[in-house]
Amino acid sequence: MEASKKKSPSPIAWVLGQAGSHGEQFALSVILAVLGVAFSVAPYFAVVGIVKGLMAGERNLSYYLIQAGLIALMWLGRVLCHAFSTAASHRATFAVLGEIRKRCTEKLTRMPLGAVLAQSSGALKNTLIERIDSIETTLAHIVPEFTANLLIPVIITVYIFTIDWRMGLASLATVPLGMFFYIWMMATSAGFYQATIDNTKALNNTAVEYINGIQVIKVFGKTKSSYERFVKDAHAAAGAFIGWMRASIIPFTFAMVVMPATMVSVLPIGGLLVKGGTLSGQDFITVIILSVGLITPLITLMSYSDDIRTMGTIFGEVQAILDAPEQERPATGDAPKGNDLKLEDVHFSYAEVVAKAATSGEDSAKGDPAAVKPLTVEDREGPRDMEILHGVSMEVPEGSFVALVGPSGSGKSTIARLIAALWDVNGGSISLGGKDIRDISQEAYADRVAFVSQDNYLFNMTVRENIRLGRPGATDAEVEAAARNSGCHEFILGLEHGYDTLVGSSGGHLSGGERQRISIARAMLKAAPIVILDEATAYTDPENEAVIQRSVSKLTAGKTLIVIAHRLSTVTDADRIYVVNDGAIEDSGTHEELLSHHGLYEKMWKAHMEVKDNG
Repeated sequence: MEASKKKSPSPIAWVLGQAGSHGEQFALSVILAVLGVAFSVAPYFAVVGIVKGLMAGERNLSYYLIQAGLIALMWLGRVLCHAFSTAASHRATFAVLGEIRKRCTEKLTRMPLGAVLAQSSGALKNTLIERIDSIETTLAHIVPEFTANLLIPVIITVYIFTIDWRMGLASLATVPLGMFFYIWMMATSAGFYQATIDNTKALNNTAVEYINGIQVIKVFGKTKSSYERFVKDAHAAAGAFIGWMRASIIPFTFAMVVMPATMVSVLPIGGLLVKGGTLSGQDFITVIILSVGLITPLITLMSYSDDIRTMGTIFGEVQAILDAPEQERPATGDAPKGNDLKLEDVHFSYAEVVAKAATSGEDSAKGDPAAVKPLTVEDREGPRDMEILHGVSMEVPEGSFVALVGPSGSGKSTIARLIAALWDVNGGSISLGGKDIRDISQEAYADRVAFVSQDNYLFNMTVRENIRLGRPGATDAEVEAAARNSGCHEFILGLEHGYDTLVGSSGGHLSGGERQRISIARAMLKAAPIVILDEATAYTDPENEAVIQRSVSKLTAGKTLIVIAHRLSTVTDADRIYVVNDGAIEDSGTHEELLSHHGLYEKMWKAHMEVKDNG
């Protein structure tokens, strides 16, 4: 609770806190920016020298040429310092943002799968890619230029006060009134800004949903009604920005007109002082020249306010990811000696996963709780506001073939995902070799388990590289051997570039069955002692299913195999079959034993055989 009350740092301070070894680049950028400030201010004094020379009757041309040459050199120095300063800050910013993005992606791998799926994939992608990338230019310029634009007016103001304190006050006379309008604008903009953020997020999510569902929309003739929602959200987003601009235009205009109008006060007050003999004409001219460049840097500083606010929102989203709860695992430790799996009184609820994700978002310094979305698991099993698994206990001896069967929504896939450690149990325990998997490092446990789900994902790489993800050090020959054994070598050779064919985003260039077989090849190449197949043959035709079944039997010999299948004929030779119903183990035994129990399994078997016969 105390941590949530701590004042969060500003976006710039937060980024600089992440700079690490790149802090030197930011420091160099600031030093060069300060030198650039010196070169920027110096020409004002050179102009003052020229004016004073003219007023003193100086007729030596070389004097003015020297002053002009100094101005040119100062201008060149300013340009070079600005260029090198900006280059250094860009390099540092690119590196820091890259590391922040890497930390976020690594964080996602340590979070429970449910906590990741509880958020909109469109929102996550937008934050990690577009949103972080969008602030690079702003951040790279703010660090050096904020310093520069703050120093310029300070130096000029101090110098004017050394000439005459009354003229110093006169040069700042328009600032309070201009700041009043600026504060008025900022005070009214908070609500409008939040409205633009909310409406933009809604538009992004609708766009992602519309694009992903375009096939269903076209097939069912819902193009008009579906597009109307997109248009509505687009109008709402545009309206939010237009409303914000309308509310800001009057105070913004007055602030931008009043603040730079230093001559309104400097000329009459200075004229009166010169007339009264308390200010020399040369000093009056000096103040006029310096006052011209006094307020412009302050206006530049104020122009960053919206960018800094946007940065705060983006880094709030980033911090919400970095602060999200992780699966508690030791960094290192002794791995268990055996591969026996045991589930004892396991309870699980999606509601708790969503609640933890939501709590993490609310507790984040600037996290956006609205970004937490309901789970989007397509094969979710049961209502999310209820417990999915109720005291599941089962044993999977090392080297055995165990099958999970049951009606859709009974909890089979949830059990598989818990065994694969994609979620953590809410109650009870899962142990490997007699050791609770929560006491095993994530890397060590991942090395023991190969998991192939019914929703297979391929990266936009070649077929060869997608298979090689199972074991990055595998040779081409080993990759092709895994493909042959998984029944996908022939169709791969039929692709345009064979194993070097790009599969497209999410494997979109391949069919569902082809993606499954490549995923199985990837899992087999991993050579993990425990293999989990969650409806891994769901999209394959009977011929290829037979090939895959023979391959799986061959490649999993001597390994622990856990299979979830609706086609009961594929698991009749399992060492033990667990019948899952309504989140609990209703029965278990071999195929013959379960048939003799005359329970749910027998009914499922008869229904399966009827479908098979009719087919």
